[in-house]
Amino acid sequence: MSTTKIVDHLGVTDGRVPPAVLAAGAWVAQSLVSRERGGRFARLAGTALGAASVALAGASVVDFARRRTTVDPRVPDASTLVTSGVNAVSRNPMYVGMVGVVVARAVARRSVAALAPAAALAYLLHSRQIAAEEEMLAAKFGAAYAEYVATVPRWVDGRSVGAVRALLEDRTG
Repeated sequence: MSTTKIVDHLGVTDGRVPPAVLAAGAWVAQSLVSRERGGRFARLAGTALGAASVALAGASVVDFARRRTTVDPRVPDASTLVTSGVNAVSRNPMYVGMVGVVVARAVARRSVAALAPAAALAYLLHSRQIAAEEEMLAAKFGAAYAEYVATVPRWVDGRSVGAVRALLEDRTG
């Protein structure tokens, strides 16, 4: 198969590789840079971080599905600006979850070298994918998106902690 056909098959658009393909590449890269396996505590910590990361990304996917808007970053036809739930914690909970799973695998392996593919994944998502998505969302949703950007972090920060507390209080209160 030619390189062009492979690129077309992977769904590369505008020089951007689909995030799931990037995450799979990071996973494979981890296997190449570290074959270590951590002890019981490292595996337990990695499993907990991985489960939390999958839950974060999954909750966002479910929220998008409920609102009948696309989760495919290659299709810039968002019908709704999703700002509640886990999207009040991070503007990109699916990407935080993807990177979190790759970090979790590095933790489970107790390997600093295995963090390099996670950092590369975060960098590529940040610089290539998210920038393009934010440009489209700003054009489509204008002031509502500008307000969202001003109040919710791109990844996670101190504001995220307050948002998680609010989510937990809503569910228990």
